Amino acid sequence: MTLERMLRGSAAITLLGAAVASTPASATEGYFAIGYSAVQRAMGGAGVAHTNDAMSAAANPAGVADVGRELVLGGQLFNPVRGFEGTGTQFVPIGEVDSEKNFFISPNIAYNVPLANGAVLNFAAYGNGGMNTTYPNVTTGLCGNGVFCAGPAGVDLLQLFLSATYAKKVGAVSFGIAPTVVIQGFSASGLGAFGAISVDNTALTDNGHDWSFGYGLRGGIEIDLSDTLRFGLAGQTKMWMSEFEMYSGLFEDGGDFDIPASVTAGFALDIQPNLTVMLDYQHIFYSRVGALANAGDAGPLGAPDGAGFGWEDVDVVKLGIEWRASDKMTLRAGYAHSSNPVGPEDVTLNILAPGITTHHFTAGGTYNINDRDSINFSAVYAPENTVSGAETTPGGPTPGTVELKMHQASINVEWSRTF
Repeated sequence: MTLERMLRGSAAITLLGAAVASTPASATEGYFAIGYSAVQRAMGGAGVAHTNDAMSAAANPAGVADVGRELVLGGQLFNPVRGFEGTGTQFVPIGEVDSEKNFFISPNIAYNVPLANGAVLNFAAYGNGGMNTTYPNVTTGLCGNGVFCAGPAGVDLLQLFLSATYAKKVGAVSFGIAPTVVIQGFSASGLGAFGAISVDNTALTDNGHDWSFGYGLRGGIEIDLSDTLRFGLAGQTKMWMSEFEMYSGLFEDGGDFDIPASVTAGFALDIQPNLTVMLDYQHIFYSRVGALANAGDAGPLGAPDGAGFGWEDVDVVKLGIEWRASDKMTLRAGYAHSSNPVGPEDVTLNILAPGITTHHFTAGGTYNINDRDSINFSAVYAPENTVSGAETTPGGPTPGTVELKMHQASINVEWSRTF
């Protein structure tokens, strides 16, 4: 593999990254993706200790240490259905209101390159979930039009990860490290009523898309405990992001919106030569990012330690199974259960970001077209979850109640080629 070909591969990933950045969401745990490829999603996001393909670097950078030269190119069609119901409310509309624009496309790509020293270099581009709501200009009958009395309302958060992974296997231990750069885009609309509690109401809402750039580090290990049992551990640091200056009156500390750290540990057990079961545990540190974690009454919007969405940390348990049924076909299934980051005291502002699904049921597989080309596919369904709490307004609580609701579905198809 020449340097020129490696650079061509990384350039292709960068170009596709621009397309990834235009997509807002993926099946989510909070707003983190349940998995970053069709293989991972088919197994409930499990597999931190189970190597499959070049996209494994997104779950555990060590996972590509013994993957050969391979290209994975795929896309996901995501269908989040989200909304709320107001009962006796005085600020938000009474009755059911659903967000519009319920279908999104999100691509992913990874390219794995073996090196002369036995290690590998992996380039990957993928989205990290995201948040999107688009509420129509409904009539509230109390203070004007729109969910928050200021016309059509919603938010759009985009996150693109671009990582370069170095991984190697030494004896029974694989390790990987992945310096990662991140591009974020954000917009908000219809939040004018919150101007009274913002440090800068000109940098609060309706300013179009703003962009933020940052970096962090991801890493992991895999250990062969025996011929049939493997352990994996992977994590990422907080991604330190530049501020959203156009929304410095919304996010705490002048537009600060870092991406939380996370850690995942798990086991993979080969029950039979062609049957593997995986169990993972993941913790996402939403509470370490003030814009997400601070309570809605913590202080003015945009101020240091000011108001946020009130999100708590999320714990996720993931169970996956892979059956290599024949030389042509592999079948997978999985289930993931996550805690809910949104409490009843913060439901009103989280109308904008109801990331409250807690159960994910998944299935999929791989069809080998020939010795070099394969098709990976997956389907995910997250049944509806609801969270109810008291309505709050910029001036304080009311006797009304708000019930958030959300369910999700997605399908993912990928083409992979080994060289």
